[in-house]
Amino acid sequence: MVYGYIRVSTDRQTVANQRYEIEQFCAREALSVDGWIEEKISGAEDYSKRKLGRLLGKIKRGDMIICAEMSRLGRNLFMIMEILNICMLKGCKVWTIKENYRLGNDLQSKIFAFALSLSAEIERDLIKQRTCEALKLRKQQGRHLGRPKGRGISAKKYKLYGKRKYIENALMKGVTKVELCKRLGVSRETLRRYLKGLNKPINNESID
Repeated sequence: MVYGYIRVSTDRQTVANQRYEIEQFCAREALSVDGWIEEKISGAEDYSKRKLGRLLGKIKRGDMIICAEMSRLGRNLFMIMEILNICMLKGCKVWTIKENYRLGNDLQSKIFAFALSLSAEIERDLIKQRTCEALKLRKQQGRHLGRPKGRGISAKKYKLYGKRKYIENALMKGVTKVELCKRLGVSRETLRRYLKGLNKPINNESID
């Protein structure tokens, strides 16, 4: 079985161009596509959650997957490596048009798979190294590591700073918090945070 796999990331993109490329390629190679798999989904989405995952589950030895380019399989090298490994273990060929990759069971395919595996390992090491260097630099600069601390409860931090007396008087006169928000031009959440930041309840009225 020969499968044509097509993926686009958004609804604004069309599958027509990729399908045309695959059809022209198959005509040159004297191949006939037995089934088309088309999907509109981000390549960052795990392949197991895509139509591609279902295809990988049913392919058999001797089958072939043709796609316009390697990036159609996945967004990152690790995912592509995993997909190609599944295909190699099942004896399925993967051909791409743009890069002219032909992954099969021959020695060239095994060398190619090894090169990809080595590239993935190098990329992992580089990411780890860059992360360690960035953390070390932040530490040397005395910057906080990890999640940023929450901001302190200070009225000056809020949009309503300086309007406490007006707010207190309005609420004492029976103005609802909903009406007060309209007068002040703020959201209910903004008023809620402001009152909480004062660390002194003005009244027990709910703002929900």
